[in-house]
Amino acid sequence: MSEHRESSKIPVKVIDLLSDTVTKPDIHMRQAMFEAEVGDDGYREDPTVNLLENKSSTLFGKEAALFLPSGVMGNLVAMIAHMNDQRGCEVLVGNKSHILLWEQSGAAQFAGLQMREVRNLPDGSLDMTELREKFRPSNPLDHESHTSLVCIENTHNYLGGVVIPLEWLDQLGKFVKEKNVPLHMDGARVFHAAVHLGVPVSRIAEHCDSVTFCLSKGLGAPIGAVLVGNKMFIERCRRIRKSLGGSMRQSGIVAAAGVYALDNCVERLAVDHWHAKKIGHAIDQMASPDVSVNLEKIDTNILIIKLNNSEIKSADLYNMLLKVDNESDDNLHKVNLTSVRISYLYEGCVRLVLHKDISEEDVDMAIEKIKYVIGKISSFN
Repeated sequence: MSEHRESSKIPVKVIDLLSDTVTKPDIHMRQAMFEAEVGDDGYREDPTVNLLENKSSTLFGKEAALFLPSGVMGNLVAMIAHMNDQRGCEVLVGNKSHILLWEQSGAAQFAGLQMREVRNLPDGSLDMTELREKFRPSNPLDHESHTSLVCIENTHNYLGGVVIPLEWLDQLGKFVKEKNVPLHMDGARVFHAAVHLGVPVSRIAEHCDSVTFCLSKGLGAPIGAVLVGNKMFIERCRRIRKSLGGSMRQSGIVAAAGVYALDNCVERLAVDHWHAKKIGHAIDQMASPDVSVNLEKIDTNILIIKLNNSEIKSADLYNMLLKVDNESDDNLHKVNLTSVRISYLYEGCVRLVLHKDISEEDVDMAIEKIKYVIGKISSFN
C-alpha cells in the first residue's frame, strides 16, 4: 500500500496531442469572457454576439454571419439552407471528408439529403473528372435527384491538415458557377490555411457561398463556430438554427472568447505549424522502416504517422506513447514519466494535433518519448 501511495505521487507529464479541441481558455480570454456585455441573442440583442458576427463576415468578405454552438451544426444548417426546402437532393462531398465520415450523416437524418462521394486527392481537392461525372443534370428526369450543393474541407483533417491549393479553388469556383450550384466550405481550421498560404481568409473563401469555421479548435475558444454567407442565406440559417435547438440567449459570454481569438490567436497558429514540422522531422531522421511521416504533407498543425509494419497496430503505438513506467532506468526516467496522448484515424495510421497549450518544451519531451517508442518497436523485429 505504501509503495503504491509513494509511486502515485511521482509527477507524470501528460502531453495532449489528441486534438486542438482540448485547449483551455487562457487568463486573457477568460477576462474577456468575464467582462462581456450581453443581451438576449434570441432577439438579436446580444452586442458581443453581434460584434463577433460582424467581425467574422468582414474577415471573410461576406455579407453576414451566424454564431452557432458547433461546427457540425454549422455544416448541417448550411446544407439545409442550400437545399431550398427540396428534400431528396444530393450533396457532393469528398470521400474522406469530415461531413461524410464523422457527422452522423446529419444531412440525411434531419434534412432528407443524400450525400454522394467524390474522391479526395492527396492535397485535399476533389477529383474534377469524377466531380463532373457525378453532377446531376440541371433539369433531371422524374426518377433522378438533383445536385443541390458541393462541399469541400480546408484544411483537410483526414488527409493530415493539408491546405487546398488556391489554383484549384479558383478552378472549382468557376465550375460550380457555370453549374449554378452553391459551394460550401467546411473551414473548421481555415485560419490555419490562411496562415500557411500567407493570404487573407477572404481569399480562400472567395468562391464559396458559405463557410463554417470553428472557434474551439486552433483558435482556442471553449465553444462555438461561425457560419458566413450572404444576408438572405444567413436569415434562412438563423431560422434553421432555432429549429435545431442552437439558438442561445446571453451567449455573448462565449462569443467574447471568439472575438478575443480572432483578434489575438490567428497569427500564432504558425507556431503550431512549426511544432508539427519539428516532430515530423525528428521522426523522419530516425529512418525507421516501421514508422514514417510524409514531410511534404505537413502543412499545418496536424501530423499523420504511418505504421509500415502490419505486426504493429495503431492501438499498440497509442498505448506505448500513453504508458508511464515508474520502474524504469534512471537514464530514461524523464522519458518514461512522459505520457503522450494521440488519436488513431484508422488501422496503420495515427494522428497528432498541435495547439496553443503545447509549449516548445512539451514538443521536445514529446519527441523524446516518440523516439523512445519507435526504438522499442524496431527492437521487436
